[in-house]
Amino acid sequence: MPTYAYACKDCDHAFDIVQSFTDSSLTECPECQGSLRKKFNSVGVVFKGSGFYRTDSRDSKSSSTVSAAPSTAAPAAPAPVAAAS
Repeated sequence: MPTYAYACKDCDHAFDIVQSFTDSSLTECPECQGSLRKKFNSVGVVFKGSGFYRTDSRDSKSSSTVSAAPSTAAPAAPAPVAAAS
């Protein structure tokens, strides 16, 4: 569950609380019963690199080579050889 930061607009009391995504935001300060505001911080995840595609981390031989399915048809008979006279 994520941790949210709140600050009171009236008394500047600041605190963090663990809440579920589905929980409603807090609206009342526990210290002075004033109105709260939710503080937003920077995200803790950083993506580095030239791009983020599904094929970026795969070997080129395993992602581009597809083996053909075996054929169920009977092999063709070899062409008849002409007899030398």
